[in-house]
Amino acid sequence: MIIEQFINEKTTQISAYVRAVLNQGIHYTELDKFIVDLMDEWTLLNVTEETPGNAQERVFWHIVHELSLHGAQSLTHDLYLKSEINTCLDFFAGTGSYPIDCIGWRPLP
Repeated sequence: MIIEQFINEKTTQISAYVRAVLNQGIHYTELDKFIVDLMDEWTLLNVTEETPGNAQERVFWHIVHELSLHGAQSLTHDLYLKSEINTCLDFFAGTGSYPIDCIGWRPLP
């Protein structure tokens, strides 16, 4: 799987997981598990370049880093994080602009 395919697939998935947590459709631990699995899959790609290929990928990694740092449970308690993540999801959906202060770099092994 090439990087672009990986990012496209995982962007769709992370959007669905985050929205499900926000709508209380799934428990936040499911999103945390998804992030761990996503990172495991990423390491299999053996990526050595940390610069994202495009804006979508930058926003994707920003979300992953924020959720990894704060945990998915924060989506229900931290209104700033929730707003920031929603802005990113709107960007993915084409209904919003590029998030301000979005810093997303590829994780390297």
